[in-house]
Amino acid sequence: MQTRAKSKALSELGLTARNAFDVSVTGLSVDSRNVREGHLFFALPGNAVHGAEFIQYAIRQHAGAVLTDREGAAIAETILEESGVPLIVAEDPREALAFTASLWFEAQPEVITAVTGTNGKTSVATFARQLWAEMGAEAVNIGTTGVEGAFSAPLAHTTPEPVTLHDMLARIADAGVTHAAMEASSHGLAQRRLDGVRLAAAAFTNLSQDHLDYHPTFDDYFEAKSGLFSRILPEDATAVVNIDDGWGPRMADIVDVRGQDLLTVGRSEGAAIRILGQRFDAKGQECRFEFGGRVRQARLDLIGGFQAENALVAAGLCIATGADPDETFDSLRALRTVRGRMQFAAQRENSATVFVDYAHTPEALKTALQAIRPHVLGRLVVVFGAGGDRDQTKRPLMGRAAADYADIAFVTDDNPRSEDPSVIRRSVLDGAKKGSAEVYEVGDRAEAILRGVDALGAGDALLIAGKGHETGQVIGDAVLPFDDVEQASVAVAALDGKGL
Repeated sequence: MQTRAKSKALSELGLTARNAFDVSVTGLSVDSRNVREGHLFFALPGNAVHGAEFIQYAIRQHAGAVLTDREGAAIAETILEESGVPLIVAEDPREALAFTASLWFEAQPEVITAVTGTNGKTSVATFARQLWAEMGAEAVNIGTTGVEGAFSAPLAHTTPEPVTLHDMLARIADAGVTHAAMEASSHGLAQRRLDGVRLAAAAFTNLSQDHLDYHPTFDDYFEAKSGLFSRILPEDATAVVNIDDGWGPRMADIVDVRGQDLLTVGRSEGAAIRILGQRFDAKGQECRFEFGGRVRQARLDLIGGFQAENALVAAGLCIATGADPDETFDSLRALRTVRGRMQFAAQRENSATVFVDYAHTPEALKTALQAIRPHVLGRLVVVFGAGGDRDQTKRPLMGRAAADYADIAFVTDDNPRSEDPSVIRRSVLDGAKKGSAEVYEVGDRAEAILRGVDALGAGDALLIAGKGHETGQVIGDAVLPFDDVEQASVAVAALDGKGL
């Protein structure tokens, strides 16, 4: 963690200690192992253990103050009294952390947008960055693929915890970046990681089954997503909503109640940016749409009909934050595929094509297969699996989606993590066997990709789904090097006798 100031008084951070006059702290820590002398330690409630259990270690590291909730104060009452360390008790310590981090690091890019939804977050954020850059702005996107654009850095999480996030935003701003598009995950929103970010606009793409291992119900999942608009986005900002999604009108209602400006995108009549038609070819599509009473057409070198929605939601974010509509729409021609999102990976000598996509939910897999179909003259082959230690209910649904929308399906391992891979595959196969596709089980992912490529005839296409941009496969506690795009290239070279 980097700090931008040697110290700040608690009052400068909007905090008041119960048992001390105003004191200064030298940094912020959420992990007791990272506490340095004078740090403000945040003891947050957790799923398995309360962070207050680690207050004693933070104090041994000479923490300058501690912030926790009522439960945490009760857990560590004795050691706090004996140490005399200033204590701040917050009703919502995660919210307090977010705003404290914002005040500590201070600097943020001038224009920040955020996008939430089950699918499309990375594409929309990346497309927004590409459009801004095409129009001359210094811009980045922040999320699953790290920080990309005018400033680059790796990230461990799609939406980092507040100290890491605000440290990164300050570094980005210091580098002269003026525009940033962020992904807002449901975990990050539920844990209030974005609450201290100054947003100018926010977008909603869609909602389908995912992360129900974390969120108790689908309504809880929606509630976490909607927090971007009901809690974080200022009332004088603009919301860009995909109105075609089943949850879009409900999100638009939340925007209406808050009084935010609403810019809708979709094929539905009445959408502010309305898609009127698409024509597909082997390398992309032509998209005809209407905005402000004027019909327009743009070339998109993007595979998949849904990419038009992602591109126009990104354009909506640009327009919502002050970009000229004509210049924005003219810039659509410059958009390039996001790494691991419907990415062209290889082509066989018979012209059959191979694509890699991050689709790892039933709806995303269905959408990806439906999207590729208009670009394909022959059969559609898919290689996919399901991750371990995640929502088990979606596994047979993944299998059914593949078998319903592909002609040939190879069920393989994704990231099994701590689970038995064969058990995961069996659950996926239970759903796949109910569809119409030819279904095969191939546990080894490299072999499954090789067999998928080998199955390709002239005019066919292969989709390798689930891992997208990832460069490792998580098996047990190990992360083994594995890149779907690389494996596809190796398979094509081996089968076509090209060598490497």
